[in-house]
Amino acid sequence: MLCGIDVGGTHTDAVLIGPEGIVACAKLRTNHDDLLASVREALSSIVSVAGPKAITRLNLSTTLSTNAIIEGTADPVGMLVSGGPGIDPEAYRLGDHYFVLPGAIDHRGRETAPLDMAAVDAAVAACRAAGLTVHAAVTKFSTRHPEQELALRDRLAGASDFVSLGHSFSGRLGFGRRIATAYCNSAVWRIYNRFCDAVEQSVTELGLAPDIINVLKADGGTMPLAVSRGLPVQSILSGPAASVMGIIAVCDIAEDSVILDIGGTTTDIAVFAAGAPLVENEGIAIAGRPTLVRALRTRSIGVGGDSAITVDREAVRVGPRRLGPPMALGGPVPTLVDALNIQNVIALGDPRASFRGLAAAGEAVGMEPDEVADAAIISAVNHIRSEVAAFVREINDRPVYTIFELLEGRRVAPSRVYVMGGPALALSGLLQDAFSEKVVVPESFAVANAIGAALARPTFSVELFADTAAGRLTIPSLGLSRSVADNYSPAAAEGEAAMRLREYLAKLGADLAETPVETVELSSFPMVEGQTQVGHNIRVACQVRPGVLAAYKKAVSQSC
Repeated sequence: MLCGIDVGGTHTDAVLIGPEGIVACAKLRTNHDDLLASVREALSSIVSVAGPKAITRLNLSTTLSTNAIIEGTADPVGMLVSGGPGIDPEAYRLGDHYFVLPGAIDHRGRETAPLDMAAVDAAVAACRAAGLTVHAAVTKFSTRHPEQELALRDRLAGASDFVSLGHSFSGRLGFGRRIATAYCNSAVWRIYNRFCDAVEQSVTELGLAPDIINVLKADGGTMPLAVSRGLPVQSILSGPAASVMGIIAVCDIAEDSVILDIGGTTTDIAVFAAGAPLVENEGIAIAGRPTLVRALRTRSIGVGGDSAITVDREAVRVGPRRLGPPMALGGPVPTLVDALNIQNVIALGDPRASFRGLAAAGEAVGMEPDEVADAAIISAVNHIRSEVAAFVREINDRPVYTIFELLEGRRVAPSRVYVMGGPALALSGLLQDAFSEKVVVPESFAVANAIGAALARPTFSVELFADTAAGRLTIPSLGLSRSVADNYSPAAAEGEAAMRLREYLAKLGADLAETPVETVELSSFPMVEGQTQVGHNIRVACQVRPGVLAAYKKAVSQSC
């Protein structure tokens, strides 16, 4: 059976799903001081119901990498960058330890200037003197010729615990995005690998023996925990991705729709076009820097069940801060849940504590507790509605990419709003009053994100580059480079890219029947020197798009 665990800002959700549907589920308060304890507790809860041998596959969604970036707890990184002619690498400077090194690769992957190894050694020495233990090496056009990045990695050997190489993330071009991606990857490497260690230890201690442990990626797919250790940046925004995959798992969506996952800390918003989720095709921005991390297009706002209520003479506001649990559960300040509590929308904990908190909040401005509660609920609902409207407008101002295709000239016009998360049912009537679209709450709304984590299938993409004039072929994300003949054809390139991707997926233990490979780009351009054609420049991109396991989706839908 499949187990999915989603570690959210307020709750950690877990589900166990078998061929007949949901076997067990749990919703626990997230321990912010020890997220790993939350994972362990969730696993223990599932094991107590089904036994340790029931779990054959474990999928996890975690906020750890995201939080490390946002909260400034990530490691400092030594950045070694070589650019050559064109845009000055200084334009992409990141962090306090950024070294621009002489050396250059051109757009065809030819070394036009060797690395200055004396400058490299000086940079390595400066990193060592600063006490840095993680690094990143990025050279322009490394996807066409990675040898300079590999040389930088070799020079850092013995001085670094981990080195991110720019060419390993994607075959797509984008020098600045590659620098930011490598930097973030190294910055969260240590904290993320501690998480992996603890997960594996917990699995062993509880007597579990899953065939594989996966982590959800920002694009809604999974990657094996072992692979994720070297690519932790891919786990950023896995929480909102779990929400999207969850709604795909429990509902059959065919129309333009909005998805709201209302948690304790945030509300995650996603939009579907013709039943397909939208993606950030070029890559998401992390801490304001564009990256190569392909992700589902989502937006998170600071409105959730535990969002603090503030009252002044101008307005009653909900969020964006979460200062602890609701006062009904012993928290320090009144929250949206407390407002819902005293209005009898929900019944949680000690409603008298909720009443006292709202009475104190309203006293200074002469408002009664029920007035504060009404105003807070209306404020939260209106904020969600206005953010959804702004998000849809923003989407319609740019090309619309779904996980399937580019929808040229297409405007998204949602006709339904699907709501999930703990407060979903309590707020559904109020949301229906605020939205003109039909509001739908799936039966498994409380743990839909964990269902999405459990059923998400592996995703991966490869880009193959072949320069027949130079006799070189590379697949950067697989670390593959070899020679090719001058008659190597686009058809051969497409076949090889698909074959290499299937081979990689098989090594990951993926069910190839559940992970269809598709070609998303195939191009071939003649290379001309003087008046003579000397070969072709060929590019092929193949991928497995995000999705959920079809057989289990049917079972979950039947149990909803």
